[in-house]
Amino acid sequence: MAIEKTLVLIKPDGFKRGLTGLVIDRLDQAGLELVAAKMVSVTEALAKEHYRELADKPFFPNLIRYIRGEFHSLAHQQVLALVYQGEGAIALTRKVAGATNPEQADPHSIRGSFGRVTTQGQFENVLHASGNAADAEREVKLWFKPEEIIGGAPAVAPNEGLSGRSPGANGKR
Repeated sequence: MAIEKTLVLIKPDGFKRGLTGLVIDRLDQAGLELVAAKMVSVTEALAKEHYRELADKPFFPNLIRYIRGEFHSLAHQQVLALVYQGEGAIALTRKVAGATNPEQADPHSIRGSFGRVTTQGQFENVLHASGNAADAEREVKLWFKPEEIIGGAPAVAPNEGLSGRSPGANGKR
């Protein structure tokens, strides 16, 4: 099986309910390697681009409001964006995450354990996980620059100081 990268977003409901550490723990326990992480303030444009394939669905406006934190009163409209990698990372992440609808998710999955459906019918399913290889590639590029991913293009060579010289064997110049 090939080494893959996949995007995971800890959505506003997961963030608001303090589930961030539990989500990361479950993904780590599955044997996936975390290679990038950052807090992102989700603009309307970013949300619409991320979910562009769902733009014709009747729930699209609420989906955009949800991912931006509008249903959870998050001041900075933030999500935690993560990139995981590993053999079969996309399918494994989807398995650990569980079905999109929390009521249909395996009870041992993240969404089965922590997801819920509101009285208005809104899925609060804690996280987003890329659905396939094409989505994963597009989404990782949308949310991260190559230099933000371990193993991506480095902005500065490791151990290179402001002078551009590398430290000696003992770490001193």
